[in-house]
Amino acid sequence: MRILHISTRLILGGSQENTVLSCEEQARRGHDVHLAFGPIFGPEGSMRPRVEAFNHNASATGTQPISLHEVPALLREVRPSQDLRAKRSLTELIERLSPDVVHTHSSKAGIVGRLAAWSVKERRGGSPRVIHTIHGPPFMPVEGSPARRFGVRIMNGVYAAAERKAALHCDAIISVADAMTRQFLERGIGRPEQFTTVRSGMEVGRFLQAAGERAAGRVRLHLRPSDAVIGTVARLAEHKGHDDVLTALLADLRANPGWKLLWVGDGWWRQRLVRRATAESGLRTCQLDLGETPNDSTQLILTGMVSPDEIPGLMGVMDILLHPSLREGLPRTVPQALLAGACPVAYDVDGTREVCIDGETGRLVRPHDMDGLRDAIRMMVASPELRARWVTNGKVLVEREFTVKAMCDGLERVYGI
Repeated sequence: MRILHISTRLILGGSQENTVLSCEEQARRGHDVHLAFGPIFGPEGSMRPRVEAFNHNASATGTQPISLHEVPALLREVRPSQDLRAKRSLTELIERLSPDVVHTHSSKAGIVGRLAAWSVKERRGGSPRVIHTIHGPPFMPVEGSPARRFGVRIMNGVYAAAERKAALHCDAIISVADAMTRQFLERGIGRPEQFTTVRSGMEVGRFLQAAGERAAGRVRLHLRPSDAVIGTVARLAEHKGHDDVLTALLADLRANPGWKLLWVGDGWWRQRLVRRATAESGLRTCQLDLGETPNDSTQLILTGMVSPDEIPGLMGVMDILLHPSLREGLPRTVPQALLAGACPVAYDVDGTREVCIDGETGRLVRPHDMDGLRDAIRMMVASPELRARWVTNGKVLVEREFTVKAMCDGLERVYGI
């Protein structure tokens, strides 16, 4: 079967990792896999080197490589002229490849890609089968000043209208969490029979192995065995919650030198967050990618951009994964952290509660609840036996539902294989 995946950007992110893992496993299963994407730029990294490495090793393993197609006009921002150009480019690509399945990912690629694929399907009378995955909600949290709230409501309305139209040009919609299905149906997007939940797949073995490498990882980061390491794995960007971490935990960090924040990732908000942590909050910071070395007084370690291969080891040194994101589908970092031995504290948004089950596999907190966030971290730091029990519960859940094999088996059922 020939399968064309379309993603807006191949940055280092959850939906992109999900897409690339799907492509790799489908290629191993003998499918002819193609991946189209827009330009990659900025401090958020790229998944392209991983795909290229997979292709480099493909001949040795008897696997067909993944064909890559960059679409210059496929941008994240709403730009009507560019969007029309992207639709034309994708239509031409689909006509040339004649795929059996076109599988779109993320909002922009999902809307433009579905319209392009459906136009080909109508002309050809039934092919390709058009599938879309909702990795996260395109709708932004309505917060801030009255003017900002008004603007967000307008943009959310535009996205909802576009998603309604795109759902009419789609055979099936995959949600990574049941919450995504509920949110879309509540906004009048799609029909119930179109939706199927397929969990994101993880490279389970890599994260389980990291749990056994905790001591060595801490030595590399100059962390003591007694330190309480509170980690966040996310882009340093809007809606990811790093400001809330500083607000909620500043007093406790000052009172407890053994509390250490480990921020894994990079992004457009990095410089501002570092200024706030140092100049305003007085925390000693260390930026590893700038050649700085942490010491006993360091309380905020920033890794900068790291390769996906480094993520398991960094999660393995954490006691707690703090995930205060305001906008998620189902955050991949939460099941990954459980596999690596870190217990999650997360904001109760979207599909997060489907893996961070409050009181069973972690602790949920209402968004922007500073007292609740602080209390949850204090409880976690003081209760290592409880953390261990919840991590054990979480590993059972993740190993059952979040493997790459389970994900691709689910995709094939939706494809009709």
